[in-house]
Amino acid sequence: MTTFLLRAALAAGLLATAATPTLAATIGVTVARADSVFLTILRQGMEARAKELPDVRLQVEDAQNDPQRQIDQVQNFIAAKVDAIVVAAVDGDGTPAMTKLATAAGIPIVYAVHPPGDLETLPEKTAFVGSDETQSGTMQTKEVCKLLGGKGNAYVLMGPLNNHSSIVRTKDIEDVLATPDCAGIKIVDRQAAGWDRIEAQNIMTNWLSSASDFDAVIANNDEMAIGAIQALKAVGRDPKSVVVAGIDATPDGLAAMKAGDLDVTVFQNATAQGAASVDAAVKLAKGETTERNIWVPFELVTPANMDQYAKAK
Repeated sequence: MTTFLLRAALAAGLLATAATPTLAATIGVTVARADSVFLTILRQGMEARAKELPDVRLQVEDAQNDPQRQIDQVQNFIAAKVDAIVVAAVDGDGTPAMTKLATAAGIPIVYAVHPPGDLETLPEKTAFVGSDETQSGTMQTKEVCKLLGGKGNAYVLMGPLNNHSSIVRTKDIEDVLATPDCAGIKIVDRQAAGWDRIEAQNIMTNWLSSASDFDAVIANNDEMAIGAIQALKAVGRDPKSVVVAGIDATPDGLAAMKAGDLDVTVFQNATAQGAASVDAAVKLAKGETTERNIWVPFELVTPANMDQYAKAK
């Protein structure tokens, strides 16, 4: 009887073990703003990768472009004892505090897209996944220079003034226009439009009301380029009469290029960045090592090759 009871108990235990799924690894994700087209694609890339990994679950939060809210979200992830954290940062200023909090808690943290302010001194269990911004604005502006024959006037639409990508992309523009082949292109004015289509449209509308002649609009992202295109159309000016350039090759950007309104963009593979961020977070959560900086290359997109990027979307 005793032997029977022992066997029954053992069998019940084995059945219970088999019926209990392996506990999922939880990754807390905080994204700078949910209304960003690019960051939406990034998040979708994370989610698609997580679905391929049955033991991984994402908990996604929207920082609503508020640095303090993002820090609070990281603190909440830590309190919830997530296995890893992924941050698409609002800006670089708040990242050292997030790195310190996560490191003190022994939780890996991975930064996506926007480099952390402490990129050069990241501790163990920390990584950055992104693209080298010195390529993005450089590719973009070299193509604009080529289309203008090295001469003309340009307006520049910038992202947030405290944002790393915006700062580097704008410097890329300046550096290219300082080269002998492109020095004939002058910047008429530059203004920050916060990555936003409506803000860019309003700024472009004001520029169009001035008497300044211009031959190109160079925007730090596709959304602002599209805003400029909308402003041109609103006053009856054909966007094809000027060179309009963006960055990111978003679906809307590619649609604008197909319509003949956007001349240049640069593909930043948000889907690949999202997947790589999840992969890095999972590896670090398992105690494995990963590259401290994981780079996803930029690629120039023009009307000649845009179809392959439209299919990739």
